[in-house]
Amino acid sequence: MKLAVVGGGSTYTPELVDGFARLREVLPVRELVLIDPDAGRLELVGALARRIFAKQGHPGRITWTADLDAGVDGAHAVLLQLRVGGQAAREQDETWPLECGCVGQETTGAGGLAKALRTVPVVLDIAERVRRRNPDAWIVDFTNPVGIVTRALLTAGHRAVGLCNVAIGFQRKFARLLGVAPQEVSLEHVGLNHLTWERAVHVGGRDVLPELIAAHGEAIAADLRMPRGLLDRLGVVPSYYLRYFYQHDAVVRELRTKPSRAAEVAEMERRLLAMYGDPALEEKPELLGKRGGAFYSEAAVALTSSLLADTGDVQVVNALNGGTLPFLPDDAVIEVQARVDAQGAHPLPVRPLEPLYAGLVAGVTAYERLALEAALKGGRDRVFEALLAHPLIGQIEYADRLTDELVAHNREHLAWA
Repeated sequence: MKLAVVGGGSTYTPELVDGFARLREVLPVRELVLIDPDAGRLELVGALARRIFAKQGHPGRITWTADLDAGVDGAHAVLLQLRVGGQAAREQDETWPLECGCVGQETTGAGGLAKALRTVPVVLDIAERVRRRNPDAWIVDFTNPVGIVTRALLTAGHRAVGLCNVAIGFQRKFARLLGVAPQEVSLEHVGLNHLTWERAVHVGGRDVLPELIAAHGEAIAADLRMPRGLLDRLGVVPSYYLRYFYQHDAVVRELRTKPSRAAEVAEMERRLLAMYGDPALEEKPELLGKRGGAFYSEAAVALTSSLLADTGDVQVVNALNGGTLPFLPDDAVIEVQARVDAQGAHPLPVRPLEPLYAGLVAGVTAYERLALEAALKGGRDRVFEALLAHPLIGQIEYADRLTDELVAHNREHLAWA
């Protein structure tokens, strides 16, 4: 089979390639094409990708190109992992919201909206070009904000499934703490992308979450950077992104006193690209583990294989709600366990969501709908409405000021601005 990776010049790519090499029995890749407009990065990443395949004895062919149409031609699946505006745009997303006392983050709040506005039109253009070349190709979206981007793709009728590494990260972490193999652990993972909770952890058909929290609550809470007492009181494990909601003001104070994550990642990328240029390097470097995206390759391989091989197995993905959470519109995109086959992802039934979580999910879903409207149609008023609806903003004066800041920092990416 042929796979294409749009954003193939990303420093993430060797993680993905390593997964393709290790898991070739699950996903037999004959040809892998890396696509990216940055020829310099693409050459470094592509050459390392070939060395990784060669070192692990993978017979597949790896090529790279800046020509999107040629790259996706004949592809059975296309993986999207692009960042419109690069780390420079991310730096802005993480800083200017702080001036208004609002969290600065690339997928949450005003920064997340800015990223959505830059990203959705580009992704939809790519998807349309993929559809013209390969009407039956699947699109696997790892591009943030995954929930909004995936909803844009599905609303436009594309064959797409959204993917995030949060769930697989929890699965691997819990398996390690419990001393069992990852495949023995099944999560009751529910919510929206970057707004999820683990309500049960099943091993051997039994929910072990209460004893997991009792025995390892301190370690889990430390990873989340949330109080241990919260886990005990709620009896669930929230995604670490919930820290932006549950501890918003404390996070803002913290972010104002240290370099942005974008600055850290930019320096890390500089070092990684220097490593990638070493012809003796034949495997992903240890530093890549600090870049983020842990277990991304395993999740991507599993999802792509299920879509192309019609396996019908269960994975945590981003897919249309379709009544799964009855308090949300059918066309909302949720992140839950789903059965994945050649027709796409089909969410499994979910226990009624407690009001404590359902209220926040409903509020963020409404924001995501307005964010998508702003991304598709443009206009200052639509941006304002999305910000006013966001649970982390919700005040006229903040929404007004953040709208002005967002537009000012993103004029080159917004056709209507």
